[in-house]
Amino acid sequence: MSSALILRSRLASSLSKRYIRFLSSDVVSGAPKEPLAPSSASVAAATTSTASSSAGNGGEGAGAGAGAVADQAPVESSSNSKGWRFLKYGLIGALTGATATAGYASYAYTTDEIDEKTKALRASANLSIAEDAPAVEKFQNLLYSAAMTVPAKAIELYLDLRRLVEEQVQGFSEPYAEKLLPDLHPTEQHVFTLVLDLQETLIHYDWTREKGWQTFKRPGVDAFLEHLAQFYEIVVYSDEQNMFVDPVVERLDPKHCIRYRLSKAATKYQNGKHYRDLSKLNRNPAKILYLSGHALEGCLQHENCVPIKPWKKNDADDTALLDFIPFLEFVARTSPSDIRQVLASYQGCEIPSEFIRRSKDYQRRMQEQKQQGRFWKR
Repeated sequence: MSSALILRSRLASSLSKRYIRFLSSDVVSGAPKEPLAPSSASVAAATTSTASSSAGNGGEGAGAGAGAVADQAPVESSSNSKGWRFLKYGLIGALTGATATAGYASYAYTTDEIDEKTKALRASANLSIAEDAPAVEKFQNLLYSAAMTVPAKAIELYLDLRRLVEEQVQGFSEPYAEKLLPDLHPTEQHVFTLVLDLQETLIHYDWTREKGWQTFKRPGVDAFLEHLAQFYEIVVYSDEQNMFVDPVVERLDPKHCIRYRLSKAATKYQNGKHYRDLSKLNRNPAKILYLSGHALEGCLQHENCVPIKPWKKNDADDTALLDFIPFLEFVARTSPSDIRQVLASYQGCEIPSEFIRRSKDYQRRMQEQKQQGRFWKR
């Protein structure tokens, strides 16, 4: 009985399996089946998964592209930086060389010398080409002219700037006028001009912490000026500012023995120092004497210089000005044709003492001649 039940159950299971396989067969029936409509949830999930996958693929592609661009950027930037660096250092080197050349030329040559030396170079920039010249020669001349244009223009610019600067500097380095003194009166053409310095010649000014600036008058200056004003046109020529010269001369010369006063604006600035230029005085150079304690150091015309011992305020027994009176009076009375020849004969000597010695020799010779004349009369 039990065995019959077991056999029936197995037979039923096998038949059910076969029936299921028949229903799930791949054979297509004659009527087409409509596709099942998907649900909204499944569509959203599919969309999300597609977007995420495409985003992932796009991110990988963008990352790969960015990596490739990033690899190329340093190469291009490094090449550009090298080019700019070369250009920068090239310009710096060219400017340095041009500046050094211009500086040396300014130091070693005058403007006229540079103008003369560079004429050929500047003319080469305007090289004329014959019309019947061969094409190769025309091309060569054209290239040469173009290559010379920049140096030629640079030299012309340098010359123009240098002339402009020299004109401006000349306004400060030259005396303010070509004629520093007015013309002499026709009746005074024979008069000599005595040019005097101030510092350590007529006065000495000094500065101390206790009293500040003080001006001291040289011994004998009053008698010197008053006596020689009868024979000379006296001019004070100083390298100090007129704001200093004018009040000092007013106090120094209350009797107005000094006709004219010239200050720093009337000097010539040269080699870092102010010099008296006697050629600008509008006077005959043969009739000018320049008396100064620093005559040879502060005057351009040494042949007109009359050196005197520099004076300091501590030397109260100084008589140098008074010692010069006999010599200067003798010059004014005898009126030599050229005072420069007279001063040349005293070169290397102390003029007052040498003049006295010569005067005594002259008197002695004259005395001897008189005695000889008396002897022959007997």
